Amino acid sequence: MASKPSKKLETFDNPFPARDYRIHMEIPEFTCLCPKTGQPDFAKLILDCIPDKKCVELKSLKLYIWSYRNEGTFHEAVTNQILDDLVAVLKPRYMRLTAKFYVRGGIFTNIIVEHRKKGWAPAPAVFLEAFEEQSNTRG
Repeated sequence: MASKPSKKLETFDNPFPARDYRIHMEIPEFTCLCPKTGQPDFAKLILDCIPDKKCVELKSLKLYIWSYRNEGTFHEAVTNQILDDLVAVLKPRYMRLTAKFYVRGGIFTNIIVEHRKKGWAPAPAVFLEAFEEQSNTRG
């Protein structure tokens, strides 16, 4: 069965909607085209999400990412568009997309965009005390 690029993002129900947990995805083969030169731009995308009611189906995400392969777009525009499209279908509690574009003309470009659901705040971090190393003998 052949696959082709698609802008359709599919979802499934979050199996643990009562719990905040992080989904971390790394997409090392993102490509789009420079709108000025038509040359390919390559990036590693790092997606962190705290889902609410929905999670993204990974094959649809792969086909969605692939759909940018032949599109001319600036790094800032494509990074924000991807985040906006994911937020529109998932409505997550929190999402961060980091796009780490590879060197072009001696310059690396990193774009970081975030979404936070109105009213949502992360639970306070738990820091466990550090204990001195214990000996199994008493002295």
